[in-house]
Amino acid sequence: MSQIKLTKNELRSQQERLGQLQKYLPTLQLKKAMLQLEVNQADYELENLKKNYQKEKKENETFQKLLTDANAYLLFEGTKVSEVKKRYENIAGAEIPFFEDVIFEDLNYFFFDTPFWIDHAMLLLRSLVTAKQKIHVVKEKKRVLEKELREVSIRVNLFEKIMIPRTLAHIKKIKVFLGDQELASISQAKVAKEKIMKKKLKSK
Repeated sequence: MSQIKLTKNELRSQQERLGQLQKYLPTLQLKKAMLQLEVNQADYELENLKKNYQKEKKENETFQKLLTDANAYLLFEGTKVSEVKKRYENIAGAEIPFFEDVIFEDLNYFFFDTPFWIDHAMLLLRSLVTAKQKIHVVKEKKRVLEKELREVSIRVNLFEKIMIPRTLAHIKKIKVFLGDQELASISQAKVAKEKIMKKKLKSK
């Protein structure tokens, strides 16, 4: 335990500190609960997105054999990602990413010069890539939330298990010391009073 001054001023200072800690702790606890809820929701969202991705993947398997076609290169070119658009929202003090859209690189080809299945396959593949990017964004979201949750949890534990108990112990120590001093002063005053009374009786 750190050294503290056993004075009335220090007692007031420690009591004020305790008040501030006890006032701020509920805010931290609420923030921790909110972040935990967001992490749980991100887990649920991620599970659903993974299921959707597997569903999209099965749909793409229907034209897998056609990827050896000479025109299949168009599919690879047409599914190159130019940008993943995200927006950010502040949740419990953390900047959280949310998926908005996938922008694919421009691809120019003549509709009449390519097999009819290219357009359909392009849509399916782009949908698959989009599903994958949604997963990436939610994983990023979860990482940010978990990092913030860890930091807030450390602070809550610090308040609950160290700072508040330590401040209470300081207050108790000062009160005991000041109480002992007061008792000693009262005892000294009684002794002094008795001596005065005895002197007065002797002088009569």
